[in-house]
Amino acid sequence: MTIAATANERYEALVQQSDALQTVIERLDCGVMVADAEGQLIFFNPAAETILGIGFAETVRHGPSSVAGWYFPDQISLLPHDQLPLIRAMRGETVVDELVFIRTFQQEGGVWVRFNGWPLKDAEGEISGGVVMFHNFTEGRQALQTLVLLSQVVEQTADSVVLTDMNGIIEYVNPAFETTTGHCKAQVLGETPRILKSGLHDAEFYRQMWAQVTQGLSFKGMVINRKKNGERYWTQQTITPLLDESGHLTHFVSVSQDITDLRKQQEHSFQLQLARDVQQRFYPAPPSISGFEIGASAHPADETGGDCFDFISLANGSWIIAVGDVKGHGFSSALVMALTRAYLRCFTALPIDLDEILVRMNQMLLADLEPGHFVTLSLARLDPFQKTISYASAGHVPAFLLHDSGDVKHTLDSTGPPLGLFPGSQFSVLPSIALSPGEMVVFLTDGITESTTPKGMQIGTQPVLHYVRSHRNNSAAAIAEGIFHTAREFAEWDPQDDDITSVIIKAKQAP
Repeated sequence: MTIAATANERYEALVQQSDALQTVIERLDCGVMVADAEGQLIFFNPAAETILGIGFAETVRHGPSSVAGWYFPDQISLLPHDQLPLIRAMRGETVVDELVFIRTFQQEGGVWVRFNGWPLKDAEGEISGGVVMFHNFTEGRQALQTLVLLSQVVEQTADSVVLTDMNGIIEYVNPAFETTTGHCKAQVLGETPRILKSGLHDAEFYRQMWAQVTQGLSFKGMVINRKKNGERYWTQQTITPLLDESGHLTHFVSVSQDITDLRKQQEHSFQLQLARDVQQRFYPAPPSISGFEIGASAHPADETGGDCFDFISLANGSWIIAVGDVKGHGFSSALVMALTRAYLRCFTALPIDLDEILVRMNQMLLADLEPGHFVTLSLARLDPFQKTISYASAGHVPAFLLHDSGDVKHTLDSTGPPLGLFPGSQFSVLPSIALSPGEMVVFLTDGITESTTPKGMQIGTQPVLHYVRSHRNNSAAAIAEGIFHTAREFAEWDPQDDDITSVIIKAKQAP
């Protein structure tokens, strides 16, 4: 074989290799652009035309920047000509995963393109051109943005998120988990959620939970966990199994919302409602007493209050009418008032007068009340046969006996100090007062007389007595309720800061 023949064979082989290589490159899904040392494009595959939306001939005439615009990733700043990936490759640079936004003539909105490029060198190692390979990264970038957004959601959510493998080994926790539990991420990775067990759920609870999620079913329920410092907390927890593309279980993700405060609020509301329901029994319906009409009204400032009234029938046919007020209002005051009412009912069953009832109640409350706490109490004994009323008061605001004209006939002042303050307190009883037809006794609590405007002015007693005088022909119940509205209107319906209670006794007019 001659040297010429050998050279021809080598040439033919190179041509075949070149044709095969070109065929492969032309069928690639990624774009390929090749330029010589002078910057002239010598190769531009079909995928490049598809991605850039421009043909090879037009690109040869105008260069690689002939598309509508090449931009930095901010999509605003134009990429200078000398920063184009192919130009950089021709200068000898290696371009790795360079992201460029390109607005094309054919694709509305533009495309995100990821470039890799490198210089071409001849046999002597001199740069003879450059080549770039690139692909459309628009959908990939959107997926990446979605992934980043989801990651931000998980990292910034207020709910605890825990990811475990299929054996329950913790692989990830978010910052909310660290905040809620007190465990830092480094301490829990590689552990299991058993570190949160509170000891309040039995083994069967966890067995059923584990059986449910390993079967591919989600678990939803309330779980009581324990923080690093030993404090228990309540969570609303969802555990979801994660499956791969073939449907095999790979991970579990737990999302827990700390509902401790909400649960406490619910329990508190329930307790207050229960206490309110119980306390409503302390507001008995006014009795029907021959010759008299009784009305009462009670409006606590909170769900429960410290005011009360009571009507107690005695064996001789007379009645004890009581109106009381515990210092403050709310749940604790309601408990004290319940205790006071119990003592009152106990001592009124004894054959003792009003002053002795107050003495004994004071002795009992001294042992029960905290220092500085006290109870004021008005007691009246109504004799429907003699049509008289006797009266004693432990530090309570005055009651008023009104003529049938509505004018004040007697002011029934306090006859001793409040209950629960001083040992040895003594009380007096006002002499019996005859009640003529049309006359009226008005009992109040200081939530009425101390109702205050937003500017700090208190209502006192005169506007209240004026209302009673103006509406004296109304029913006792209507007058009592009207006193409440008078006080609230005076305060311009600002939030009520004390309980408001009144009791009205009217001597009926002769038929």
